[in-house]
Amino acid sequence: MGDLEIRPTTAEDIPAVVAMLADDPLGARRESPDDLGPYLAAFERLRVDPNQHLVVAVRDGRVVGTLQLTIVPGLSRRGATRSIVEGVRIHRDERGGGLGTQLIEWAIDESRRQSCHLVQLTSDKTRTDAHRFYERLGFEASHTGFKLQL
Repeated sequence: MGDLEIRPTTAEDIPAVVAMLADDPLGARRESPDDLGPYLAAFERLRVDPNQHLVVAVRDGRVVGTLQLTIVPGLSRRGATRSIVEGVRIHRDERGGGLGTQLIEWAIDESRRQSCHLVQLTSDKTRTDAHRFYERLGFEASHTGFKLQL
């Protein structure tokens, strides 16, 4: 395997990122890789927001992983800033090789650089392998999450 680079996402990366988002049973139901318009519009909003860090992992010129890190200032926990990790995806050819760990470690390191006191994430209840992965990295399933579809 070649060298790995974790870098900010560019508009040219969006097709590969969307393909990874769609490449599992949950993503296949909610993503539309054949219509990139909404994704490119969302990318532009993310690109200009300094609290958003959408990154890709690139190996041998190919996008093989992605995640979004959001920095959230807050009042709770004595005014602590936290980060939220979202949209972690690894290309199917790279799964099980440590790339997910490298991406999450990047997110933790970046969170420290941003003076965050807490890194949090959610994972769909059905993603039991992902839950074990996050627990191995030191995350605790400490809360119950709720969502309201709008």
